[in-house]
Order: sequence, then C-alpha cells, then structure tokens
Amino acid sequence: MRIGFIGLGGMGQPMAENLLKAGHQVAVWNRSQAPAEALKAKGATIHATPAAFTDSEVLITMLADDDTSRRVVIEQGALEALPQGAIWINMATVSVAFTNEMAEKASATGHRYIAAPVLGRVDVAAAGNLNILTAGPAELLDCVQPLFDVLGQKNWRFGDRPEQAAAVKLAANFMLASAIEAMGESSALVGAYDVAAGDFLGMLTSTLFAAPAYKNYGAMIAESRYSPAGFTMKLGLKDVRLAQQAAENKNVPMGFAGVLRDNYLDALAHGDEHLDWAALATVSARRSGK
Repeated sequence: MRIGFIGLGGMGQPMAENLLKAGHQVAVWNRSQAPAEALKAKGATIHATPAAFTDSEVLITMLADDDTSRRVVIEQGALEALPQGAIWINMATVSVAFTNEMAEKASATGHRYIAAPVLGRVDVAAAGNLNILTAGPAELLDCVQPLFDVLGQKNWRFGDRPEQAAAVKLAANFMLASAIEAMGESSALVGAYDVAAGDFLGMLTSTLFAAPAYKNYGAMIAESRYSPAGFTMKLGLKDVRLAQQAAENKNVPMGFAGVLRDNYLDALAHGDEHLDWAALATVSARRSGK
C-alpha cells in the first residue's frame, strides 16, 4: 500500500518504520530532517513539502495538536494534494471539535477520514504493540485494518463517527492523569508519616492496583524518574483541557478535571513543562513540603 506519513516524533518515527518493515511503500514529511533521513536509509521516500503527497492511498498523521495538524494538513496542502478517495488516518490526540471539522473537510475534498488515536508510549510503538482506538465507517476501517495489524496489538472500534474515537482517547488520558494524581497525593500522605513512596507504591502495584498504568507510572514516581519524557506535562495539560471542552459540549460535569488542570498549571509555573507527565505527582509532594 502507498502510505504517506506526516509527523516523525517519538511515536511517529517507529510507527513509520514498522510500516516499512511490513513491506509498504512509505513517503514521509517532517519539520526536522533527521528522523526523515533515518527512515530514508531504511527505504522511505522523503517529500519536500506536505503538498507533495499526490500518490498516497493513505495519509497517516501523528502531529502534536490541533493547530499543528491544521497548519500542516490543511494550510500547507497535504489533504488537498491527496488523490480522490484517499483515506486520512489521524492517529494523534486531538479535540473532538477538530475531529469533526477535519472529517467534514476531508469529505468536501473527496477524501475519507478515520480517527485512530493510540494508547502506548514510544517503546510500545516501536514493538508494534499499540492499542488503536478507532471510529469511522466500517468499510473504511476494514480497508486499513492491515495497517493497524502492523502498528498495534489490537484495534478497538467505537462507532462510525470519528468523534467517538477522539472522545475515547481523551477519556483514557484523563483516567491516566487521574491515576498519576492519586498516586502522587497518596505518596505525599504516607511520606508525611515517614513511609517511602517506593515501599508504598510497590505494595499497591503488586496488590490492589496491579495494572500496567499503575505499575509503570508508580515505578516512575517512586524513582522520581521524569526525564527524558515519554509524554510531557505540557501535553498532559493539553489533553485535560481537551477533555474538559468535550465534556462541556455535552453538558457532562468533570469536576476532577479542574483539579488536574490546576496542578498541571502549578507544575508549568515551576518550570516542569518538559518533564514526563508522571511528574504531576510532585505537585502534591511540593505542596506538602515533602
């Protein structure tokens, strides 16, 4: 399959590489050249501009946020350049509103849109073990299922409207942020009684909370291991805000999201925006004086 891939950050580069390994023809574009050159050495074609994807049957984007996606795909001409009937798969975490806007733009230009954000960090992407959260017309999902089989361990279908997958991803990230916050506050509590965070979290993640999210982030919190970041505090704040926006659009109260937003803002005010979002746990410790 002829695939265009835009956005070769920590997640995008290994995803594109896996598609190459699976035998697909992959053309890439990235703002910085180094990741693109690394993929060129493995068989990818580098396009000079986003508007050069004129023969891609499928365009996959993995960009940081709504604004970057709109600028690259719409303003710099990537969508318009695609052949009629091409499928745009947005695998990044973006807002529900942006998802609806892009689905409409794709339809208006004779293209088709699938939302397919992912669960998993860089090492999971490199291993091809992502969980892919998808929504779109069933026939389109069936058409690109072979690509999802390369990129992930499972493709979860949530409906025929792309906004459904966007909402699921925002809800999932909200739950992860909530788990990090809960571990941070709980560690601050036991720390006030001279109990080491590692001992406390080691017990919990071996018993009541023996799940991957708690185990992985619990270990990071216990070891204060927040750099290099797999997912930054700044991106965590973005996703909590997007979850709040999606909730407000449907009159869904999310009181704890406000707590998370304020704690992210506190962290950013202390210069922590480039740390892993697991460092959200340090806000409670800082406030408690621990």
